[in-house]
Amino acid sequence: MTIFLAGLAGGCRRASEGTFGEAGLPVTESPPAGTVILTPESIAAGGIAVASSRMINVAGLVRALGEIEFDARRLAIVTARTEGRLERIGAYLGDPAAAGQILAEIFSQDYLALQAEVIQSSRQLERVRGDKDEPGALAMLGAARKKLIPLGLTDAEIDALVAEKSVRPFLPVRAAIAGVIIESNAIAGSHVASGASLFKIADPSILWACINIYEKDLAVIRPGMKAVLHTQAYRGEEFRGRLVLVGETMDAKTRTVEGRIEVPNPTRRLKPGMYIEASLETPEERRVLVVPESAVQEFQARTVVFVQAGPTSFVLRPVETGEHTGGIVEIAQGLKEGEKVVTSGSFLIKSEMLKKSLGD
Repeated sequence: MTIFLAGLAGGCRRASEGTFGEAGLPVTESPPAGTVILTPESIAAGGIAVASSRMINVAGLVRALGEIEFDARRLAIVTARTEGRLERIGAYLGDPAAAGQILAEIFSQDYLALQAEVIQSSRQLERVRGDKDEPGALAMLGAARKKLIPLGLTDAEIDALVAEKSVRPFLPVRAAIAGVIIESNAIAGSHVASGASLFKIADPSILWACINIYEKDLAVIRPGMKAVLHTQAYRGEEFRGRLVLVGETMDAKTRTVEGRIEVPNPTRRLKPGMYIEASLETPEERRVLVVPESAVQEFQARTVVFVQAGPTSFVLRPVETGEHTGGIVEIAQGLKEGEKVVTSGSFLIKSEMLKKSLGD
């Protein structure tokens, strides 16, 4: 691939004496810093394409900073429903859990005693079937069954106990919801008290972004507004959600009100604790300069575009970007309307720019 970065050679040769670049153009002086000059053949081979920056109308925006949190409606703490000894642990920190899945088993004398009471009551009912004592026996069995329900047993499991008339040694500890285990205090062989926290489960498929809305922006903020989230972890990517709550109290120090954005998280890339910047779309429109998203590049820790300065020359231009949406990027500073920027083939220009900077 033929590329030339024009420059003076020795200072004693003149263009009139026959100094020419590879494109057949005379070379008289070095191009400005940050400029790359290519031959037409190089441009074609590198797949370089350009597009003009343009002004468009977009929805008004209110920006707010915040943090990702678990949706409190999708959290559950699994506790020991009776005193006993943890015999078996079936799930650990970070493991997925299905609703109703057995996470652990507890050996409990109270559980054994309650099962025995149900079995005894069922046998008594069988003995008095058809006589005057049947209603009383039936009531006793019902009362004994109800004592097992707070331990987490279902009616079907109690029916099976009555039918089999055989106690089960271990009480199952089940997941209350489907999700991921984010806390675990369960250790096999340890003694647990009734009500002790064993596991904490979270469903991360939907999260909350808790943001701080400034007092000056409250007049245009309403629940139901669309929101776009950006994170440091996934630069240039958007996560969309909806504002579901505007708080009732204002922080006296920061002069902000808490807002809550509900954010779908099907890929689980968003993590609670991440800092985010949220943009809330308001009814007011604003006019902004935009370029295709592919035009914005990172070069030596700067956000830049490559502007076409001539038919075969390209200039590096640092820019400040705004919103990313629908494949276009808002340019807040560094570019004028109508300037042509490179949208494909930037790798070639970046490579030559880097070679030039290293040579300089």
